[in-house]
Amino acid sequence: MALDLVTAGESHGRELVAVLSGVPAGLRLDQAAIDAELARRQHGYGRGGRQKIEKDRVDVRAGLRAGVTLGSPLVLAIPNRDWVNWSRVMDPWELDDKASAKRRLTAPRPGHADLAGAWKYGHTDDLRNVLERASARETAARVAAGAVCRQLLSLCGVSIRSGVLALGGTTLLEGAPTFADLELVNDASPLRTVAPDQEDRLVALIDEARHAGETLGGVVGVVARGVPPGLGSYARWEERLDGQLAQALMAVQAVKAVAIGAGIETPFLPGSKAHDPILPGEHGLRRGSNHAGGIEAGVSNGEEVVVRAFMKPISTLRDPLPSVDLATGKAAKAAYERSDVTAV
Repeated sequence: MALDLVTAGESHGRELVAVLSGVPAGLRLDQAAIDAELARRQHGYGRGGRQKIEKDRVDVRAGLRAGVTLGSPLVLAIPNRDWVNWSRVMDPWELDDKASAKRRLTAPRPGHADLAGAWKYGHTDDLRNVLERASARETAARVAAGAVCRQLLSLCGVSIRSGVLALGGTTLLEGAPTFADLELVNDASPLRTVAPDQEDRLVALIDEARHAGETLGGVVGVVARGVPPGLGSYARWEERLDGQLAQALMAVQAVKAVAIGAGIETPFLPGSKAHDPILPGEHGLRRGSNHAGGIEAGVSNGEEVVVRAFMKPISTLRDPLPSVDLATGKAAKAAYERSDVTAV
């Protein structure tokens, strides 16, 4: 059975929930490891005040007994500590009119879901109904589910590393990363980059952006080692592994482009330099390079699976861009909500 994930919850609602189906029975989970991934999600210089409020911990609601999965859907909840400050605005049944009016937003932010979401779901009277779900706070639920999947993958011999490759126009690693490149990342460092010796300079860059009311984007790399050949499909387009990975990454808020392997660089190379020679090896076939990022024709080929996600700068600006107040139809400054300088 394939894994399937559904998430629910609003940024300032009571909690975020992930329902993960397809997890095999008998998998012993490490709660501390899940909580560690949630803490890692909140880590990073340039994050906003929300990260000081929330101390995310997983609460398993179903599908687990005595730390072992049952084979039924696994339900993971991450309570929002900030709920106590927002309950009168976000209660499912009854709102405080005065408190809700103070939190009402009608001037959409360029680059955010505000306007497109309001048009799609008819929320032009209050953009709060859009941004609460569109918020990147939702990724906490995905991280909890991903932490479970990571424990399953480790039993299959798959290891995963990640790190920041570029930030705010500063490139730290040219091209696609290798697993060895990402082993340089210090998870306790301010920015988790592949170049820890340059992080002081990047911290200063973030401070400059904060003082200027700006936000910064960047590039993140992820490499999986030990992935067996044969995952995915060339026969069915919707089962292509690269397509599935690209969709999953593009679904992360602020990600605007995805590269598999050297997918950004190979269009500028001749064919003889863009592909990976197949060579005899001591224990079977080996590849002379990994431009394909471990995936050919939608199928894993046994090499490291390499992906990069390119994140735009966060769209919530302290000095907002021009917008239109949907309540009046007049020009206005875009709404401002508490936000990060960078979430890379």
